[in-house]
Amino acid sequence: MIVKPGQWLGVLGAGQLGRMFCQAAQSMGYRVLVLDPDEVSPTADLADDHIMAAYDDEKALGEMAKRCLAVTTEFENVPARSLELLSRRTHVMPGARAVGPAQDRCLEKRFIESMGVPVAPFAEIRELSDLEHLPEGLFPGILKVAQLGYDGKGQWRVANRQEVLSAFEQAQRVPCVLEAKLDLAYELSVVLARDTQGKQVVYPVSRNIHHDGILAVTHVDGVLTDTARAACQAAGQIADGLGYHGVLCVEFFVLKDGSLIANEMAPRPHNSGHYTQNACVSSQFEQQVRVMAGLPLGDTRLLAPAVMLNLLGDVWLRHQSDQPQEPDWDAVLSKPGTSLHLYGKRCARAGRKMGHINITAPTFEQAVGVANEIVDLLDLPCRAVVPS
Repeated sequence: MIVKPGQWLGVLGAGQLGRMFCQAAQSMGYRVLVLDPDEVSPTADLADDHIMAAYDDEKALGEMAKRCLAVTTEFENVPARSLELLSRRTHVMPGARAVGPAQDRCLEKRFIESMGVPVAPFAEIRELSDLEHLPEGLFPGILKVAQLGYDGKGQWRVANRQEVLSAFEQAQRVPCVLEAKLDLAYELSVVLARDTQGKQVVYPVSRNIHHDGILAVTHVDGVLTDTARAACQAAGQIADGLGYHGVLCVEFFVLKDGSLIANEMAPRPHNSGHYTQNACVSSQFEQQVRVMAGLPLGDTRLLAPAVMLNLLGDVWLRHQSDQPQEPDWDAVLSKPGTSLHLYGKRCARAGRKMGHINITAPTFEQAVGVANEIVDLLDLPCRAVVPS
């Protein structure tokens, strides 16, 4: 199937990832239909049309399937049944089978393990009696809700069974997973695209720094270490096992002993892949369009070393004022190699993702240097670093 420019592509969800997909699709000549319950949203502001309805509204899904030759999702928690209903009448990428494991941390970990990729030691907690059988090796650990947790939400650090019990009560006894806290050296992520013929392309691996559970800085130097190569291979195994069609991100922990552990996967473009918009031949969002349209996968070559800085609503709120204040973009954009990407969100709140800045430079050290000048200008929480 080839979707020609001028025809319709659909997206479920209307946040910043949908917005950047929309921008990429429209730049390639496609029309975009978004289905989302909110009247005002980053994607709906740009899309060619908007069906304002719940994700499980069968009439709305039917209209989307009738109009769009291919549909994708902006986030992994769209009901799997909605993807199944759409797939009966149009092409859905990724499909329900591929998205399902990412909707539940317990399923996700079991699936990744079944692909021969190591994960952190864990235990499933679905009821109080499960607490009686927790291995001591899981302490200290992190209790995470199995569903709907993101950006550090729905997570508690726990040191013993009593603290697990307290956290499980705070989670209102929804299914959870307890993971052992590991001795981390750093975190990295692999973003890849896989087409309907099973061909894959992989982007340069990024090293990431998180703050309060939210990605703060992504570093990409283009060096393919043995660890990076192993991560790419593991992510590819996972994509093949899912029969995946689209853009997939797999996040990994690298332990201080050099071990590589898969943390989680995201069946969509990912925050850590935003650097591709300015540093690669084809961005992760262009790849998403290419897979949906049945076009050849794009070139993932790194054109320049890059650093990505996440911009949260806190940046607008760090002023002695009752109202959010626009940051000094003039000062930011005067720095060489900077590109500003704002998401069109009309209200800045603490912890809310409002945009990002990509910095490219002839050398990785130069990109880090410019990034840290911007960190200082905007009082961002984490500095970029050059690995030792």
